[in-house]
Amino acid sequence: MVRELNQRFPRCARLGCPADFARVFEFRRSAANGLLVLYACPSLNASVHTDKSSVRLGISVSRRIGNAVVRNRWKRRLREAFRSVHSRFPPGNDLIIVVRSANVPASAAGARAVEEMIVALANRVVDRPSYATAAASAAVAASPPTLRPKRRR
Repeated sequence: MVRELNQRFPRCARLGCPADFARVFEFRRSAANGLLVLYACPSLNASVHTDKSSVRLGISVSRRIGNAVVRNRWKRRLREAFRSVHSRFPPGNDLIIVVRSANVPASAAGARAVEEMIVALANRVVDRPSYATAAASAAVAASPPTLRPKRRR
């Protein structure tokens, strides 16, 4: 299956390293509904990306949501939703979507509902007055977070 260039999910649109995830979680700005929690943080290295309006996405689906089939179905659904509405997100932000429910919307109407849901959550977080003041103070004190090594089980 061949995709158009604008329908891909390029590496520059992803949050990849654990430091990026930790930075967004430590910023502690989120919005939630019954299915999803969305965390947002201003992008520190917007100049590294192709343009300053880039939005990067990280997806977190816990094992308690279900088996690998269910988790991967959620990730595919969220990546597809991000691809189709990435221009409607607030520019210059890093976003993480955490899934709360195992019920994956199955139909086309469910896919559109997920798209609208993540755009509404992102706008709700970024439009808060506390987000702007915290973003300004975070830009001044832009120091990378210190990560503790993960404990192996």
